[in-house]
Amino acid sequence: MSGLFSPEGGFSVRILDMSGANGAEPVETIRGFLTLEHANAFARRYVRDSLERCRAPGMAADAVLAAWFAYGEDAEIEEGGDQAWKSAKELDAFAAMPPSDAEERNWRVLDPRADEDDDEDDDGDETA
Repeated sequence: MSGLFSPEGGFSVRILDMSGANGAEPVETIRGFLTLEHANAFARRYVRDSLERCRAPGMAADAVLAAWFAYGEDAEIEEGGDQAWKSAKELDAFAAMPPSDAEERNWRVLDPRADEDDDEDDDGDETA
């Protein structure tokens, strides 16, 4: 297997509270990513968004990182092995430079649970 296609049931992304309030347990585990690329893109955007929510105007990069480690959320890809995206590889760059566009933070469009919600709407039940 190349690592790009999912194990049975798909890849999972664990959301971790950096404050430690949840201990080593994830705050949430999101399942159903069909490819590792999908899980990687979701995790990257999720962490980018979390870090940006910790940034105040004019904050230095080291202060942004300190705030993220105190209040942010990390994302880990289960079953991804060496090809899984890791936040540690990009945190410094994220902290040093705010994103150039909102798309870099939009993890919601990649969330497999959104597909489940869309499927429920297709049952003929109208939601207004």
